[in-house]
Amino acid sequence: MGLKRVVVSGLGALTPIGNDIKSYWNGLKSGVSGADKITYFDTTKFKTQFACELKGYDPMNFFDRKEARRLDRFSQYAIVSSDEAIKDSGLNIKNIDNTRIGVIWGSGIGGLKTFQEEVTNFVNGDGTPRYNPFFIPKMIPDIAAGVISIRHGFKGPNFATVSACASSANALIDGVNYIRLGYADAIVSGGSEAGIIKSGIGGFNAVQALSKRNDDPKTASRPFDLDRDGFVLGEGGGCVILEEMDHALNRGAKIYAEVVGIGLSSDAYHMTAPHPDGEGAISVMHNCIKDSGLTYKDVDVVNMHGTSTPLGDKAEAKALGHVFKDHLYSMNINSTKSMTGHLLGAAGAVEVISCILSINNNIVPPTINHFNKDPEIDSNINFTFNKSQSRDVRVAMSNTFGFGGHNACVMIKEFSIK
Repeated sequence: MGLKRVVVSGLGALTPIGNDIKSYWNGLKSGVSGADKITYFDTTKFKTQFACELKGYDPMNFFDRKEARRLDRFSQYAIVSSDEAIKDSGLNIKNIDNTRIGVIWGSGIGGLKTFQEEVTNFVNGDGTPRYNPFFIPKMIPDIAAGVISIRHGFKGPNFATVSACASSANALIDGVNYIRLGYADAIVSGGSEAGIIKSGIGGFNAVQALSKRNDDPKTASRPFDLDRDGFVLGEGGGCVILEEMDHALNRGAKIYAEVVGIGLSSDAYHMTAPHPDGEGAISVMHNCIKDSGLTYKDVDVVNMHGTSTPLGDKAEAKALGHVFKDHLYSMNINSTKSMTGHLLGAAGAVEVISCILSINNNIVPPTINHFNKDPEIDSNINFTFNKSQSRDVRVAMSNTFGFGGHNACVMIKEFSIK
């Protein structure tokens, strides 16, 4: 039995540059920065005092007060983005077999704010263990997949993927495999993260991961720039409805694109640093291209992991040269983290969505905030610096790498029934 084909039939996004798909895409193609001073807490004593927060997000627009209190923000973001994608797809348990619709969701950290608050309350109390009965259900990373399935009545495969910043890319890859193998007709897949809290900023500061450009937050995320000094923390969620092609066609679904390739690898090198020669990145891109049945010359765009860290950007750019050879100079490369910041476990999903929208609109969003060339990064590569570019986009690839050496890669292609 051959593998089944997997298409994308719905999209949803909640990001620092747009609270739905339309506004997210407008922000991307316009080169908007989502970075600004943190408003959630007093950052006076923190080395980094800015992040890419959501703008104008009010949980009361989506939940009643009781429900909102029972959900950590990462679960709220999961529900908001998946609600949009499910509505967009037209999936409805009244006209489908709900036992064959699954939810696979990624989050690198889960309910960190809930954990911080409960532990803080205990430490500041009299030693009596008075914990919120929703402490554990709010915190665990798998709860997002659970509440989405409960909300919509989807009874197929249901679980979470956790691989740091590769979490939602891994969720998409698992979703693709479940459909390819015939275990599900559709998977609601994506990721969400809500790490802009004291322990999130403080923890990433401690490992020297964040930019400290407090005097100019909007230009702090500078992938591939000589003066990059770390990533900018973001938050939000992204959802992709993955569906078996014939199932989507039979119900008259709108099809955005086809997922044709997936790749996985491990650096097996360091807890937080990438392999300096990009070995894991090279391997995961090769694996994805091989799985797709295409060649490296078919790829038009690569949305890089491109976090704006000194080591990571250089290693990934080096890996590109190994994989794409001379074709690299005919491609567009970009890093949308320059605009959204780094959404950690949600990054893979929101960046795959960017690839899908590029294919649908033949526009490549820019890598903003480029000012000075890094002599250690090939200056002949078209990184789509500072301004979006129009081009025919038939095939796009998204790279996502996580602490621990987890590498995931997804290939998206313009849909054709042949």
